[in-house]
Amino acid sequence: MTRDGRGRVYRLVDGPANVYLVDDGELTLVDGGVPKDAKRIRDGIRALGFAVAEVDRVLLTHYDYDHVGALASLGLSAPVYAGEPDATYLVGAAEPPLVNRKGLLQRALGRSLDHPDLYAYPVADGDRIGGFVAHHTPGHTAGHMAYFHEDSGVAFLGDCVRSKGGTLHPMPSVLCADAEENARSIRKLEERLPTFDVAAPGHGDPITADVSGVLTRLAAES
Repeated sequence: MTRDGRGRVYRLVDGPANVYLVDDGELTLVDGGVPKDAKRIRDGIRALGFAVAEVDRVLLTHYDYDHVGALASLGLSAPVYAGEPDATYLVGAAEPPLVNRKGLLQRALGRSLDHPDLYAYPVADGDRIGGFVAHHTPGHTAGHMAYFHEDSGVAFLGDCVRSKGGTLHPMPSVLCADAEENARSIRKLEERLPTFDVAAPGHGDPITADVSGVLTRLAAES
């Protein structure tokens, strides 16, 4: 996956969860896959002519086994940016609450994860990190973030949505900490995002056709 302009975007891993790399003069890794993805991520970065040590930052859409799993073994020296409380969970300073099925699942799968020896910077709604703007989109997790990369026109949507059949769908309610809040986040995101060229979800293929229209229709149905 690439785009012309002042930013090139690559999908390094395409399942079970997507991992993206953005090159806009700085290197940004978006999400960290499952533990076994570490080799694929390292090999993908090297195949593009970069060293893992050249990655400038990691943007984490949220804390889940399939989005943070490889971070501890990649050999990164870059800081991680994530919404709270997900940033706290990543470094092991706290654990997800046992108030719903989502928290139970996060805790259970988290037992098999190593905490990365990386500094996690908390991200707030509207923060600018390099060429990205952060949008707080809680619901799938409390600290879920979407990131819009202005130069490439790519919106990294994490797991507030998933793509299937060339369109976007909300993440199933059973996989959300709060499905109603996730629906509100989708509507809010549709209102705030400028026109963009590519929707890059955490699961499923990126959407490149009628992208703003796809999100508008999803927001209307949410």
